[in-house]
Amino acid sequence: MRFVWPPLTKAIDERRQKIADGLAAADKGKADLAQAQARISLIEASAKSENHAKLAEAEKQAALIVEAARGEAESERARILAQAKQDAELEVERARQGLREEVAALAVKGAEKILQREVNEKTHAELLNQLKAQL
Repeated sequence: MRFVWPPLTKAIDERRQKIADGLAAADKGKADLAQAQARISLIEASAKSENHAKLAEAEKQAALIVEAARGEAESERARILAQAKQDAELEVERARQGLREEVAALAVKGAEKILQREVNEKTHAELLNQLKAQL
């Protein structure tokens, strides 16, 4: 049998216990690190998913806004065209009315000239030619 000095055995046992405790703490630290990395991965995936959903919603909102603006622009274009058409029709009617008044005035002048002169074929033809030139 071998003799081991008791204080040395105690020191060795304490040293073994410290090493065992240190290894256990290292294993616990590795496990905690693995759990933390798993949680980080879940948080990153969740954030990416959430950002993706927000981006899709923002794109949808942008499309709705563009479509509404397009509809308003189309309505405004139709209103402007209708107003321009109405204005053009009024202007054409004014021009026609003015021409009617001018033709009526020329007809009256022509009739006055015909009635002032003696009615013969030559004079009548000259007056009609003058009226045609004025029209």
